Amino acid sequence: MLLQLSPPPLSVDAATADATAAVSERFSMVYQPIVRLRDHRVVAHEALMRPDDGSSPLQLLGRARKAGTLGDLETRAVRSAVARYDFAGGGLLLLNLSVHAILGGSARPQQVLEALQAGGRDLRNYVVELTERDIVEDCGQLAHAIGYLRAAGVRIALDDFGNGHSNFELWHELSPEFVKIDRFLVHGLADSAGRLNILKALVQVADGFGTELIAEGVERIEDLRVLRDLGIPLVQGYLLGRPSATISRTVSDDVRATADDKIQVWPRDDRPSAFRRILAEHMLIEAPSIRDTATNQDAEALFRQNPQLSAIPVVDRDDVPLGLINRRAFNEHMAMPFARELLGRKPCTTHMNASPVLCDIRQSVDEMSQILLGEDQRYLYDGFVITDNGRYRGVGTGEALVRRVTELRIDAARYANPLTQLPGNIPITEHVRRLVETGQGFVACYCDLNHFKPYNDQYGYFLGDRMLQLLASTLLRHADPRWDFVGHVGGDDFVMLMQSDDWALRCEGVVSEFNAAALALFEPGDRVRGVLEGEDRNGSYATFPLTTLTIGVVQIAAGERSGAEDIASSAARAKREAKRRGLSVHVLGH
Repeated sequence: MLLQLSPPPLSVDAATADATAAVSERFSMVYQPIVRLRDHRVVAHEALMRPDDGSSPLQLLGRARKAGTLGDLETRAVRSAVARYDFAGGGLLLLNLSVHAILGGSARPQQVLEALQAGGRDLRNYVVELTERDIVEDCGQLAHAIGYLRAAGVRIALDDFGNGHSNFELWHELSPEFVKIDRFLVHGLADSAGRLNILKALVQVADGFGTELIAEGVERIEDLRVLRDLGIPLVQGYLLGRPSATISRTVSDDVRATADDKIQVWPRDDRPSAFRRILAEHMLIEAPSIRDTATNQDAEALFRQNPQLSAIPVVDRDDVPLGLINRRAFNEHMAMPFARELLGRKPCTTHMNASPVLCDIRQSVDEMSQILLGEDQRYLYDGFVITDNGRYRGVGTGEALVRRVTELRIDAARYANPLTQLPGNIPITEHVRRLVETGQGFVACYCDLNHFKPYNDQYGYFLGDRMLQLLASTLLRHADPRWDFVGHVGGDDFVMLMQSDDWALRCEGVVSEFNAAALALFEPGDRVRGVLEGEDRNGSYATFPLTTLTIGVVQIAAGERSGAEDIASSAARAKREAKRRGLSVHVLGH
């Protein structure tokens, strides 16, 4: 339907002309379906404005706002949307309104109601979707105005949550029946642990408020599966249906097929974000520097004036750092007999470390952690120099860097093994719980290396780590990343939680590939003999077979309500039985 208003009168001033032009533009209304994931039924549509000249709806609304006619334009759009909508087949109708359209004057709520009532339908068929175009300064006033709509049966949705001006204060004060999650949080969800964590939190908040979530911007099957697994009830996006002048009654076969899909493996949460978001700038201590033309007397005076400084940066006339003067080493030199007389007027560069550790303010703590692995450990007592595009900005202490990196790595290790970067105990337990709670059948595989300790003792931790990394990469190569979860419990203990139908072939492939590749980590003599020589647990001479892989498997039937602990114990029992029988792969109960 096209909305055509009367042309403006001939004699008007500029403001009136702008206002008339803003509300006399032609536009039509289209409808985009909203689908309930539980049964893939179309249960609602959102009405969207499409200017006839091909411009963006936001441009049209912007012109109306500038002209002071935004409320009128939006109310007219509501009338147009209501007049053409097929309520019998389309379900609820969501209508976009800005806060201005509701609070623009004392009569605004009544005008909105009149526009809705013009369609002659039960007002319980309508959901007013509050858009993010306005900053709400008084949530209480808005809640009061919305009360008139609610009293008539209209429901409320909060739009674009996670972007724009939508926020938790609005959610709390308005208690909307629906909250629409912005596409920023939805698109790419299957590949983003950060987005996943935010949505998991929003699901909990929505449960507490009794709010239904609508995920906008769904364009990928992978994202749809994760939304389904999270329990988000309603979805909207091009994957479900594009905006159209006619309503949609069904979804595509591809979308309906996801109802029978397995549980998709969520993106890995190895907690790298904390490292990325703490920068050298956040550890910066503003400290005075000294010019390279200054004397040792000047440096001594600066140390006296700043007793907290462990080192003084030396810079050239362009503020480019040249080195660091360590307080303790400097004082030892100056305390020697006749040092002040002989060295006092010498350049301060005489006693500086000319190769200080330099960090740009934009470097993350993760990047800076490489400092801890270097051979030069002077940063522990000198600290390091922080620069901005090569110019001196301040200093940081080695103690602060060590403490922060240690804290972050301990926290990260709970979620990802620091050696293999595979998910650790917390994500493993969480994935088992997801599989069990959704009633999905799967197999739990416990992977363990035979005679790994003798290998580690004889070849050292470096090659021992190489072998563990080899096992991790082999497991990942044979797992289907969509359905098979690979985790690292610790040491040489790994798990696979598999939904692939050909899981048995994959397990056999893992064992075969790893056992062949692991031979390259042994010395030629050991490979020829086929054994390792070493000490047993009693300290006596013994020989051990070369390291190989064993996998114990337990099958969890669909609908079986076993706990994560019971499943882990059963898989460990299967692994022990496999080792006792000398089998590479053993399925418990077979």
